[in-house]
Amino acid sequence: MEDIIQEKISADHLLYVSLKYTKTCDVIVNLILRWRKMIETSVEAILIHAKKKKKIKLIPTSPLGKIEEVKKLFKRDKEFLYVLEMYKMFRKIKELKKERIGEFRKNVTLRVFYQSKEININLEMLKEYADKLEKFISKTKQFLLS
Repeated sequence: MEDIIQEKISADHLLYVSLKYTKTCDVIVNLILRWRKMIETSVEAILIHAKKKKKIKLIPTSPLGKIEEVKKLFKRDKEFLYVLEMYKMFRKIKELKKERIGEFRKNVTLRVFYQSKEININLEMLKEYADKLEKFISKTKQFLLS
């Protein structure tokens, strides 16, 4: 849990301090990479805990296998599943086609092309992601303490 909190603190700093002053798409990409690491750490902790509690037999080795296993554990929680879907995009953020819009301006936007869709990641969207991730972390914490 300590590693997850540490990643969250770093991500929050990127969102609320670095992005506020620099307004570049590089900061947005770095923030997404930080969130990706935080979700990976959470998924790993969930699977280890679930194995100890005998809720699963073995921990998959592939990242997508791990996600599918966690999806089974949280199949009723729509918000949790939404974060896992976000994570799939976050995993590919470096390879995806991106466009930078309004850099160094108030309305900086990173346009990402993912699964033949156009996703505009702006400050508003980042705050929405941050809220979802906040709930994700609290549910992860609840699960790890159960």
